[in-house]
Amino acid sequence: MIASAEQLEEQIEALLTAPTFSLEPSEHAQRLLALLQRELAHAAARNPRLREYFNAWPIDYRAATTIADLPYLPVGAFKANPPLTLVAPEQIIHTLSSSATTGQTPSRVALDTPTSRRMVKGVVSIASDFIGAKRRPYLVIDTPETLAGLGDLGARAAAIQGLRAFATEMVCCLRGATGAEPEVDEPQLLDVAARWRDSEVLVYGFTYVIWQHFVVPLRERGVRLAMRNVRILHSGGWKRLQAQAVTPAAFAAGVGQVFGCDPARVLDFYGMVENVGVIYPDCEQGNKHVPAFAAVIVRDPLTLRPVEEGQQGLVQVCSALPTSFPGFLVLTDDIAQVVHYDGCRCGRRGIAFRFVRRVPQAEMRGCGNIETTRQRPPAVLSVHA
Repeated sequence: MIASAEQLEEQIEALLTAPTFSLEPSEHAQRLLALLQRELAHAAARNPRLREYFNAWPIDYRAATTIADLPYLPVGAFKANPPLTLVAPEQIIHTLSSSATTGQTPSRVALDTPTSRRMVKGVVSIASDFIGAKRRPYLVIDTPETLAGLGDLGARAAAIQGLRAFATEMVCCLRGATGAEPEVDEPQLLDVAARWRDSEVLVYGFTYVIWQHFVVPLRERGVRLAMRNVRILHSGGWKRLQAQAVTPAAFAAGVGQVFGCDPARVLDFYGMVENVGVIYPDCEQGNKHVPAFAAVIVRDPLTLRPVEEGQQGLVQVCSALPTSFPGFLVLTDDIAQVVHYDGCRCGRRGIAFRFVRRVPQAEMRGCGNIETTRQRPPAVLSVHA
């Protein structure tokens, strides 16, 4: 029986409000499997091409006993333009596009209001487990123009807005005209550093923006902010720092030096536009975990079977959040290693894994550089096996 949109919403909400990282693994898998099967049926009923794709899968998704048996889409399927959608054109409020190297095609996903709302709730649920749910001052290492979604840097606005639920007030500490290189707004920065010196402060920025346009110039000028209670979250943009040989440890040390805080307060997380609403911060053991409303499967590149603990393979991301596009089960071109299937010393249940690298010669894909644009009416959804 195909669940109605209202029933599906209730079932997704039940997992969104479940304990984020403490469900017993078998219970988690059982609940998520049942929900994903209903979402696949709902998607198949809405699009004949997608239904054909699911029906051609070796295992009937309705009879599958594990999430690993369900039909997934390759990440390249999301490079369609217009993007793959499961809702009517008038229901789409905007499109998120991943960054892409010149000449390459970005991934695009279309959001309706319910999926957009779940995206924010998902990010907040995950981030709260790492930094606490308390609201606090929010320092954005970016420009007001970026936050407004103006110009070609407007991509980052969605990531910034995703953490706004934690803010009592928000200040952007970079300035620069659209299209120009941003620079530190030093009077603004020093003012908030003085006002928030003893407060718990949330800081967010893209990795390369923090390094190139904040840490490097402030270190050169000898600026130290003495904000020891900050929590710095950053994501995306590592490929831009590779030529500078900036390692994660060097990055955290540099950020900690400028803020005057322990480098352990610098938290890197991974996310991708095709897996919208799910982020993967590093725990204190250096591992990544999945919330109750998502799953990660690491597959052997040759057999596509799930790997054993300690082994590496292709990352498949799974999420119950999207209903406006078919992003429930996506095989990426990232390589990860399974550290534990349960038992991380941080106390979070379920799989603990670490990203290793991209597949050799895989197309470079921006993972968090998200641009928000108004969606034009899409063509009929087309899915290619």
